[in-house]
Amino acid sequence: MRSIWRTTRFLDRDIVLACAAVWLFGLSYGAIATTDGFPVWLPAVASLLVIAGSSELLFVGVVAAGGSPIAAALAGLLVNARHLPYGLALPEGILGRGWRRILGTHLMNDESVVFALASNGQAAERYWQCGLGVLLAWPAGAIGGALAGSFIHDTNSLGLDAVFPAVILALIFPQLSDARTRRTALAGAVIAFAATPFLPAGVPVLLALAAVLVLR
Repeated sequence: MRSIWRTTRFLDRDIVLACAAVWLFGLSYGAIATTDGFPVWLPAVASLLVIAGSSELLFVGVVAAGGSPIAAALAGLLVNARHLPYGLALPEGILGRGWRRILGTHLMNDESVVFALASNGQAAERYWQCGLGVLLAWPAGAIGGALAGSFIHDTNSLGLDAVFPAVILALIFPQLSDARTRRTALAGAVIAFAATPFLPAGVPVLLALAAVLVLR
């Protein structure tokens, strides 16, 4: 525990902004879940045990549309399959050993992996900072949104779902100065955009990884 504390004493400003966006996105998720008829405890528990926004939203959407919980869970697992290449891409030693590795694996998400891979010699510190930040921000937002969902009738009118991608785009924008990175990002965006009308939420992003394999 002491070693984890040493890596999180000084929080990066960009990580704080990303976690703030995660919190706002969690508000939207919690509110959507309760307005769709789910009990408050479901988004609260799922946000702690799953920590995967797209798969949790997909589960809520499938069940609310009349699908079975089993089908919704399988769809969520498919979306979370992107964590497999994430784990392979992380530098050796970030997750540690023993119980620390178990916790580190649980904290693996889009944000923590992005910050780790984009770091300059501080991959482990930024991974743990962001991972622990998301572990706090996502459940806090989900619980707050679930409690507020009883009196928010139209969650889409708040536009909270747009905050998260906007912040992530702002964080990665400086990396687009590299021509090869721009080509890869553009190709991935085209793939995701083309697949969005036909596939469940989260799967188009998984397909967009093909651009990295082909162009990097």
